[in-house]
Amino acid sequence: MSSFDIHIKKYRMFLKDAENKKNSRPTRIEAYFECVFHLIEAIVAKNRIHINKHQLLRNILEENEIIFGNETENVWRAFQEIENQIRPGQIYGGSINGKALKRAKKLFDEIRVICGEKLKI
Repeated sequence: MSSFDIHIKKYRMFLKDAENKKNSRPTRIEAYFECVFHLIEAIVAKNRIHINKHQLLRNILEENEIIFGNETENVWRAFQEIENQIRPGQIYGGSINGKALKRAKKLFDEIRVICGEKLKI
């Protein structure tokens, strides 16, 4: 199985977890984070590049701006908001917040639209 196929499979797996309303809000936020990472990683893999660590996403995308073109900054900023602002407070902190889940979903949807144009999914 190619790297692209593995990332798409993980994207779909985490998407099911993110959309499963039986899961806790923090679990769903974590799933959106994992889901969007693998979606971006799938597109990057189509270009024979691999991110491997979510902390490297911004640098990899900026160094390879041809992948997302003028949407590059929108992709990494939306990802980083989930990663650095929403996720930590919900996963590690004391917050359990429906607004944070809605925001994570909105950012995920923004990235999915951009990625969908690249993948035709």
